[in-house]
Amino acid sequence: MSDQQAKLSEQEMKTYRVQGFTCTSCANIFENNVKGIQGVEDAKVNFGASKIYVHGSTTIEELEKAGAFENLKVRDEKEQKIERESFWKQKANIKVYISAVLLVMSWLLGEQYGEDHILPMIGFAAAILIGGYSLFIKGFKNLSRFKFDMNTLMTIAILGAAVIGQWGEGAMVVILFAISEALERYSVDKARQSIESLMDIAPKEALIRRGNEEMQVHVEDILVGDIMIVKPGQKLAMDGTVIKGISTLNQAAITGESVPVTKTIDNEVFAGTLNEEGLLEVKVTKKVEDTTISKIIHLVEEAQAERAPSQAFVDRFAQYYTPAIVVLALLIAVVPPLLFGADWSIWVYQGLAVLVVGCPCALVVSTPVAVVTAIGNAAKNGVLIKGGIHLEEAGALKAIAFDKTGTLTKGVPAVTDFITYSGNENELMTITAAIEKGSQHPLASAIMRKAEENRLNFNGVLVEDFQSITGKGVKAKVNNELYYVGSPNLFEEVHGSIERNQERQINEMQSLGKTVMVLGTEQEILSLIAVADEIRESSKEVISKLNSIGIETVMLTGDNQRTAAEIGKQVGVSDIKADLLPEDKLNFIKVLRGKHKSVGMVGDGVNDAPALAASTVGVAMGGAGTDTALETADIALMSDDLSQLPYTINLSRKALAIIKQNITFSLAIKLVALLLVIPGWLTLWIAIFSDMGATLLVTLNSLRLLKSKE
Repeated sequence: MSDQQAKLSEQEMKTYRVQGFTCTSCANIFENNVKGIQGVEDAKVNFGASKIYVHGSTTIEELEKAGAFENLKVRDEKEQKIERESFWKQKANIKVYISAVLLVMSWLLGEQYGEDHILPMIGFAAAILIGGYSLFIKGFKNLSRFKFDMNTLMTIAILGAAVIGQWGEGAMVVILFAISEALERYSVDKARQSIESLMDIAPKEALIRRGNEEMQVHVEDILVGDIMIVKPGQKLAMDGTVIKGISTLNQAAITGESVPVTKTIDNEVFAGTLNEEGLLEVKVTKKVEDTTISKIIHLVEEAQAERAPSQAFVDRFAQYYTPAIVVLALLIAVVPPLLFGADWSIWVYQGLAVLVVGCPCALVVSTPVAVVTAIGNAAKNGVLIKGGIHLEEAGALKAIAFDKTGTLTKGVPAVTDFITYSGNENELMTITAAIEKGSQHPLASAIMRKAEENRLNFNGVLVEDFQSITGKGVKAKVNNELYYVGSPNLFEEVHGSIERNQERQINEMQSLGKTVMVLGTEQEILSLIAVADEIRESSKEVISKLNSIGIETVMLTGDNQRTAAEIGKQVGVSDIKADLLPEDKLNFIKVLRGKHKSVGMVGDGVNDAPALAASTVGVAMGGAGTDTALETADIALMSDDLSQLPYTINLSRKALAIIKQNITFSLAIKLVALLLVIPGWLTLWIAIFSDMGATLLVTLNSLRLLKSKE
């Protein structure tokens, strides 16, 4: 395809919502049908999100015609969501009720007049036709193309039962199959609702002020730069920056954290969050399709469309398995009568039962429902997993490397100690903060924050003759007294030496990984101020949980060995690597992968991007605030909270276990049913119950992931 064609194709891609998908194979048939429509260059179905992406030009009528085999309803993505029909009122389910009534009536007539009487036979035939009409249409179409899926297998089995006079069993098989399909539809819908609930988080309209006029505007028509007015109790419809007001916002929908966050002027706010208290005026900074919640929904949908390794294996397996079952059924039906003179009707019946048992229904549905459910659940808890492959790999992690600054620590320096030798502590802190106001050093902001916390009015202090002493500190006059604020080295120069007691205290604090600043005059040292990057409250507990589940934890940092050792000891990591450049982190991840194969990396998604990319699973902190985190990582923790990590690993391990259980159970139940052929005990009833039971159980087993919580 030329660049021009590629651009044209890109321009013409449209997204449509689809209602009525029951299984992945139906979604594949629909995709192929749409590809065959004139004017369509390419089409891709996302089964998990119930969407189809179409390159080229087509109409909704043509798309619905392509989905007529399954009565699919199609809508433009930007239109109102398709109204969800009540499960009990769905057309496919009404057919099941009618068939079931006919089956019971025919059975009663058979009891009265005998099974070979014309009346029960007509009743059973009507039940077969009404309940299996759509099944037969799909089955015959597939037969004409020599395509063997579950619809083909069921069609052959039911018609075969009718031919050998087993009308009652044929009707029962139709109804049980229809019930299993209805339950499958119900289960898949439940899993899908986890995404639809995300879509409903942000309102579709907002109160916008343009000039002096206030108006309700649909989100599609809101422009970047518009002023959005958000009243208490309302949800934000768009991302933006607060320009007026102060309030607490519940950001649980985006970050998964339940504690409301205070927002004031210049703070960033997100669509879908709930304004709890004050009136806010927000300047819109992103279009509706670029908001954080839109990105999350898009990434979750993409993730659910991506095949997990086990799903790809199952799909490949089913390709060979289904034709093999057809051949096996044919051999069972034909070989005993031809070679050993056995009764044709008995062995044809056994062959038909094998066809029903062989339906790969449970096997095919075993992985996608688990993946869709787990990814949807994670998104609701503030964890964005960007694909089934990452979901599975997170469950297999043997080691996790953590960046120190901004990941295990808050990434913001804070005053930890303030030791005074002479004068009043508040007075000295006020003087220090007033002098440091003129400094650009990051440690200066830590002192100013501490003074603000203590409600000290350092802004009212007059500072004169401010001068920076490069690499060492600053000096300035306050109340005609010359003060110095800087490193211990600066005071060694000014005073010639530092008293032994003061030097001991400085060394003690430095050995704990703290940076020490000194306030003094030309005559004496007045106070010592220790500043350190504070450890997150959750770090120690998270590392402890990970160590307890057998995961090796390593801290990687560019900081010096002494500081790294102190913080590593406090949080409890298994190993510490300090003085690392970004490329050193990358190389260490490669070494760790050589040792463990499956290695995770947790970072803030900016300077850690190379190491995140090199790890098996890259986990970024604070996805809600940074586009980089959303783009570079395989998993994003939407809040700045490490406690979501053990939850994610437990969810992944649970999903892996459920997928393995589903595949094992699907194959085991079929094997047991097939073994019943040897003594001749396999009936169509047992066959359909084993198939339906397996499908239902693997689906319900997968839905257990909805209940997985932190």
